[in-house]
Amino acid sequence: MDTMRAGVVRSFTTDLEITEVPIPTIGPNEALVRVDYSGVCHTDVHAAHGDWPVRPTLPFIPGHEGVGRVVEIGDAVTRVAVGDLVGNAWLWSACGECEYCETGWETLCPNQRNSGYSVDGSFGQYMVVDSRYCPVIPDGVDEAGVAPVLCAGVTVYKGLKMTDTQPGEWVLVSGIGGLGHLAVQYAVAMGRRVAAIDVDDTKLALATKLGAEVVVNAALEADPAARLQELTGGVHGALVTAVNAHAFPQAVGALRRGGTVALVGLPPDQFPLDIFTTVLFGLTVRGSIVGTRKDMTEALDFFARGLVTPTFTVRPLDDVNAIVAEMLRGEIEGRVVMDLRD
Repeated sequence: MDTMRAGVVRSFTTDLEITEVPIPTIGPNEALVRVDYSGVCHTDVHAAHGDWPVRPTLPFIPGHEGVGRVVEIGDAVTRVAVGDLVGNAWLWSACGECEYCETGWETLCPNQRNSGYSVDGSFGQYMVVDSRYCPVIPDGVDEAGVAPVLCAGVTVYKGLKMTDTQPGEWVLVSGIGGLGHLAVQYAVAMGRRVAAIDVDDTKLALATKLGAEVVVNAALEADPAARLQELTGGVHGALVTAVNAHAFPQAVGALRRGGTVALVGLPPDQFPLDIFTTVLFGLTVRGSIVGTRKDMTEALDFFARGLVTPTFTVRPLDDVNAIVAEMLRGEIEGRVVMDLRD
């Protein structure tokens, strides 16, 4: 068989096309992977709609939470072997030579390549990974369950580290969706006390079930930040996964003096920052983008030890456009993982 089924973006204004495309070929450092499962991330929607300033080149296959077995390796591959369970990740590869790569910040490499964006991703029965960068997944784990860890999991794990919080300190998770519900679990596993904020009581109930001690419905509170200050004394750190611009100033307002907010959500609009308060209270506002290979290994270890369990449903590739529509309407609890097995 020389072709495979895949979800292909041919236009930024039309649905993905489920069609037959050639099975990709590999280079010396690459591996061909038979995809079993692929998570669906909000970034895939942004990619399919061409929402960001640098658009993917059409046509392309989205997906950066793919999991499967290696079926072929290139001549220079030493890190993985045929039969290994591996994934793809947003960071498909980096140059390995710039100042960022040399100092352990490969996620900032200006020459990086990204799965499902500049390189075809995992919304197909086969995918190509760079063997030097692909996540190697521990055997024995739930393949469908591990898929969301490859983007949502590692992103919030790194983001929590970027809040500079310590065990026993309060961390706010803003937005309890595909990323946020994992952030609550990672934060609890890392020994943080968790506050959660959302506009949906069902999602806040999930946050409570996962270990959040304080929950605030931003839609029902006149001043959500003030309420969080009242309940926690001000959080030491905050992680904003929400894509609503109101969430960002609320998170900053919930910080105690000296606190840090890490941003991972990417709303289409900007938000105001109170410079006076930021300076006077010594606040830090920083961006956090996915995670390095080391962060990925650590994030996967939390999952393999049963400390983090994604909430997800499994659906077929044929549902991809319905999944995108539901995601845009905010109807998905946790994550959707597509089954790409025959």
